Amino acid sequence: MAKHSDTSWKKDHPSTLLSNSVQKADRAVKQAMSHPEEIAVEHAFNSISHAENALLNAEQRHEHMDTVEQNKGQLELIRQQLVKADEIVKE
Repeated sequence: MAKHSDTSWKKDHPSTLLSNSVQKADRAVKQAMSHPEEIAVEHAFNSISHAENALLNAEQRHEHMDTVEQNKGQLELIRQQLVKADEIVKE
């Protein structure tokens, strides 16, 4: 079967992009929590922002809403963890 593009359709699919973005944000927040430095926190905030955009896109397209809701809940927990890490950095 021929390739249609350089990127897999799964990577471009809104619910997959959301899941991948949330996982990336989770890793960035864990990094910021274990190494509370300003650059790590900033990177985590950027990752969360990207995941929030992916969430909005998936919601607008009504993509696998059960998965979207699950990722939405996980994203909220990640945000709360990042706020704690940010408070440590600012101390």
